[in-house]
Amino acid sequence: MGSAQAINLAQGLARISGPFAPRVAAAMMSVILIGCDAFTDPATRIAYDIEAHVSRLGSEEGARHVIRHATPSKAGECDGPFKVQFDKVGALIIWCKGPGGETVSSHSTTYHGRFVKTERTFIVDKPAGSELLIRIERRRGSAVITGIS
Repeated sequence: MGSAQAINLAQGLARISGPFAPRVAAAMMSVILIGCDAFTDPATRIAYDIEAHVSRLGSEEGARHVIRHATPSKAGECDGPFKVQFDKVGALIIWCKGPGGETVSSHSTTYHGRFVKTERTFIVDKPAGSELLIRIERRRGSAVITGIS
């Protein structure tokens, strides 16, 4: 759920009345919180960055833009080395590594596929605290991931 959708839902909650209003409002606020960053994982936060920045890609064929994702995107989570994969079948996967290089957690999403296409698989290993760069280009009217580093 995007922030604009959450605001619209919250505004709708303000108009609820009747004997069940507190329960309905509480249930709807739970939905809002589940859709917010408070309960997201590293892969979803990368996808949210793509959603937030893809509009900066020009509409003309061949336009290019670089999305810069700061890591870790949430304090205390995936703050060591990590590996990211955007695969051509639509998944975004991140493996968070421990100090010895062992995988301590992994996260995946397909949410970014609403905003960009991935025509081939990209995989990159990144050191702790490094910025993930996602290069996109306008091709045949669509935003396409052309590389990551």
